[in-house]
Amino acid sequence: MKLNLRVWRQQNPDAEGAMATYEVDGISPDMSFLEMLDTLNEGLILRGEEPVAFDHDCREGICGACSLVINGDAHGPERTTSCQLHMRSFRDGDTIDVEPWRASAFPVVKDLVVDRSAFDRIIQAGGYISAPTGSAPEAHATPVPKPDADSAFEHAECIGCGACVAACPNGSAMLFTSAKVNHLGVLPQGAPERETRVLDMVAAMDDEGFGGCTLTGECATACPKGIELPSIASMNREWLRAARKVRR
Repeated sequence: MKLNLRVWRQQNPDAEGAMATYEVDGISPDMSFLEMLDTLNEGLILRGEEPVAFDHDCREGICGACSLVINGDAHGPERTTSCQLHMRSFRDGDTIDVEPWRASAFPVVKDLVVDRSAFDRIIQAGGYISAPTGSAPEAHATPVPKPDADSAFEHAECIGCGACVAACPNGSAMLFTSAKVNHLGVLPQGAPERETRVLDMVAAMDDEGFGGCTLTGECATACPKGIELPSIASMNREWLRAARKVRR
């Protein structure tokens, strides 16, 4: 396959970025999108040019590092991560636009790399449980109803990639935050911090400058792990319950 790439290039956070055009040839349909970018960078290096900076780690769709907007869609045309998107999703001769996440809370570091440490600070605000140190507890010491276990597992699938923020027209982080709140909130181990967790994490999210949620649903559509929109409604109920309790 021969492709025309239009890639966002930005030297540093303070520099003015712009799209640069490149041509890559010899791309196999079985390559992942990141392998295609590797091929582009190999060619740039051989020509003495600076390679395109982009985030990646596991390349197995489980870490969320590969944050790319491809032809206007977070992670591209398939509901998967960029590293699991294969070039057979495109056609020979296609022009492909590759950009970083676009959100004020995710400033561009360089080229396609953005700073997503805002997510880390939201987690630090309450995404944990109180647990005694020592030997591991017996697995059946704390019974968990299956519906609660299933709900916790579904929300725990969130990999924190930020596609929900990039897809949202408001740059909201509600889907990410709700997944982390609901993951722990339904489990007995998460009960001690249940009220403080939702209040503190939502406050941290607002402090980071993410936009407000208007339930457009773009976040759920873009989520590569299938976190659904009702997750936000569940967190909102938790927040209201906790806020009322604090006001008493």
